[in-house]
Amino acid sequence: MKTKKILLLLAKGFEAYEASVFTDVLGWNRLEGDGTTEVVACGLHQALRCTWNFTVIPEMLLSEVDPAGFDALAIPGGFEEAGFYEDAYSDEFTQLIQAFDRAGKPIAAVCVGALAVGKSGVLRGRRGTTYHLKNGLRRAQLAGFGVQVVDELLVRDGNIITSSCPATALDVAFTLLEMLTSAENRRAVQERMGF
Repeated sequence: MKTKKILLLLAKGFEAYEASVFTDVLGWNRLEGDGTTEVVACGLHQALRCTWNFTVIPEMLLSEVDPAGFDALAIPGGFEEAGFYEDAYSDEFTQLIQAFDRAGKPIAAVCVGALAVGKSGVLRGRRGTTYHLKNGLRRAQLAGFGVQVVDELLVRDGNIITSSCPATALDVAFTLLEMLTSAENRRAVQERMGF
């Protein structure tokens, strides 16, 4: 079976938990599932400080990434106060997201990671969701990008998955796993992980 490479796109100020669900679920699949997934982390900086001051060193810089070498894109959310939108709204992020969408490859965004997807324009006229609290501020921002905002925990519109909060992160990762492999494999990995 061909290995499916997932690019984990990290903005400074990302939430470590929302990134870890992809490395864990897809890592479990590599060892305990069908063995076909590999996650590669990238970002604009050589070291990225998470929302809660945990620092991560990505395997690649975004400038080194060739989207053709990857099968899917995963985007965790983060906090404005930690500088998340400085990277998430950058031209480099936008262009990468657009390239994955043009190729019809899966794009999975957790919580406000959906705002980076919305800003790229690939969700215009499509269904999506994002963080649901803070008086609806984040959902209003997503709607401002031309997205049909849906009041659901997880929304899949074609190749794009968006979700409403950190609690949905595991569901996003498992949905991405299913898109890349199969429903049967997803169930097998969930069972092996104790879900």
